[in-house]
Amino acid sequence: MTILEAIIIAIVEGLTEYLPVSSTGHMILATSILGITPDDFTKFFTVNIQLGAILAVVVLYFKRFFKTFDFYFKLLVAFTPAAVFGIIFSDKIDELLESPLVVAISLLVGGIILLLIDKWIPEKTVTDTEEQEVSYVNAFIIGLFQCIAMVPGVSRSASTIIGGLTQKLNRKTAAEFSFFLAVPTMFGATAKKSLDLYQDKGIEFFNSERLMLLTIGNIVAFIVAMVAINGFISYLSKHGFKMFGWYRIIVGAIIIILIANKIPLSIV
Repeated sequence: MTILEAIIIAIVEGLTEYLPVSSTGHMILATSILGITPDDFTKFFTVNIQLGAILAVVVLYFKRFFKTFDFYFKLLVAFTPAAVFGIIFSDKIDELLESPLVVAISLLVGGIILLLIDKWIPEKTVTDTEEQEVSYVNAFIIGLFQCIAMVPGVSRSASTIIGGLTQKLNRKTAAEFSFFLAVPTMFGATAKKSLDLYQDKGIEFFNSERLMLLTIGNIVAFIVAMVAINGFISYLSKHGFKMFGWYRIIVGAIIIILIANKIPLSIV
């Protein structure tokens, strides 16, 4: 992986981490298009640079993270299901990270769901933009929805926001809680992946060149995510999911057609 390739993938991550289009899925597609081999470092890079995007949430919502201890307990409740499932199905998840076809199918199916979600959820429960209180039950159910996003292309943001909407949270509250939940989830995923690689490959795996790429990737992802978050909250509160649904369907369908016709995704 070159520095330019790292920057491109980080831009993709920053733009898509908080949109309901799957950042992991888009990074898998980006690496395929760029012709980057899905080796151990590539997989680790796509997980690790999400920390940069997550840091954007901590900066933008700094006061909320130090509001009450109750806030942390709710995040812990929501985070627990994904932590358990992640440990159990870690190897299977790694296998799925190599498959653009899995991403394409997930994008297509998820797009159809996003087109229908505004009709499934009563309008009066999703249009209010005022902040609501998230209960422990709400948090746990949202955490269960987050487990679905372990399939690349599903979108952690989409699954957790929809989980919030099913609990009668409005779009703004559901989206913001989804952002907050990303912090322990991505820290946990990166910590586990780092430990696994350290135990398997040794400290030499994290050489100076790779550390430089990870640093650049996180910085770029942080800057881009800072811009993307505010724009998404504003758009979602006013317009809902329809645009994202159509985007997912179009991208997913194009990739499936290319794969079915054995046309390589790589441009290099």
